[in-house]
Amino acid sequence: MTLMKTTYLGNLRCEAEHLDSGARIQTVPPKDNNGDGTKFSPTDLFATSLGCCMLSIVGMAAATHGFSIDGTTITTEKVMAANPRRVAELRLDIAFPEGANYSDKEKAIIENAARTCPVANSISPEIKKIINFIYR
Repeated sequence: MTLMKTTYLGNLRCEAEHLDSGARIQTVPPKDNNGDGTKFSPTDLFATSLGCCMLSIVGMAAATHGFSIDGTTITTEKVMAANPRRVAELRLDIAFPEGANYSDKEKAIIENAARTCPVANSISPEIKKIINFIYR
């Protein structure tokens, strides 16, 4: 079990603390929702958590199968909807390092692990996920 504590700091800012480690993050709404956009918004964290989870699970799968994804990046675009305001779509570009040469089997392992990470499995099917795997 993981425990987190979130505190409202005022001026639309919140701070969340991971109680086991003491790590802290702050959030503020985006400019289009009454905030100043100077930090991650809660929905930014939601979108970012998908990319972090994907990379973690793909990294575990790669280590199990004897290859590396070191240097891999994910660029995430969050698309909002109105009425009600919510995340409607997540677009993720997963870019593997130049010169990384993955076999077809390794690519299948990567893509399955990314699509089935715990966060991906927890996101409502109503939220469209577009995932591009970029092998260079």
